[in-house]
Amino acid sequence: MSPSLAFKTAIVPAAGLGTRFLPTTKAVPKELLPVVDTPGIELVAAEAADAGATRLVIVTSPGKDAVVEYFRPQPELEETLNARGKTELLAKVRRAPALLTVETAIQEQALGLGHAVACAEPNLDGDDDAVAVLLPDDLVLPTGVLKRMAQVRAERGGSVLCAFDIPVEQISAYGVFDVEDTADEDVKVVRGMVEKPAAKDAPSTFAAAGRYLLDRAVFDALKRITPGAGGELQLTDAIAMLIAEGAPVHVVVHRGGRHDLGNPGGFLRAAVDFALDHPEYGPDLREWLRDRIKD
Repeated sequence: MSPSLAFKTAIVPAAGLGTRFLPTTKAVPKELLPVVDTPGIELVAAEAADAGATRLVIVTSPGKDAVVEYFRPQPELEETLNARGKTELLAKVRRAPALLTVETAIQEQALGLGHAVACAEPNLDGDDDAVAVLLPDDLVLPTGVLKRMAQVRAERGGSVLCAFDIPVEQISAYGVFDVEDTADEDVKVVRGMVEKPAAKDAPSTFAAAGRYLLDRAVFDALKRITPGAGGELQLTDAIAMLIAEGAPVHVVVHRGGRHDLGNPGGFLRAAVDFALDHPEYGPDLREWLRDRIKD
């Protein structure tokens, strides 16, 4: 990626309690649960690094140190694996720490996604003109949408979000964009956003996904919005403020798939999907699934 397209900082909000995965998340953060053999947060971090990020700011809560520790080198483990000739395992262990530099920001209270993103502002440098925000519960497949979003920002400025084209009968479960077309059918101008509208009231079928490339101005907007339901600061309210003030906001429509790691059902689907593509586990799993479904 050329320097004009690059962003260097990616923010991953990971302060949640993982209540839908209790009792496991009493001891193991949800973000470290493995999709086959790789935690979801490593998959998201790898996506950010591939798009040009060199720094990851994990917004976490007190007591979730294990999420950040996962990205630290483990010299004793590496030495043991090396001594035993476990070269493939050694490469896997070294993979996450080599992706990018990891920092933390602490969210003391769960006050919404907007508040979580705002907690990362002290980590930014003066040359962070834009930041990526990746929600670790969302696996967007195939990866690469952040690169396209960076290209759109370079061409059009402002903030760029990711959207999926959702069947109208499912649209009421999503935040939905009010958009205008551009010459590119997969790039839309955002005029507004409606949270979970009835199908008949939805302004489009383009729904928000968990990828954002936000202009630095969003942090000023986050300081000026007021709390919404539950006393939470919503990132969408800050984006809406930018739109109202004339800042350009676009969506890139991603013509791919996604997995929701935020609930056990979605997590299982992701694990099966990834395992079926795994050269070691896929063939046996496919045969087992065929037999299991017959039964």
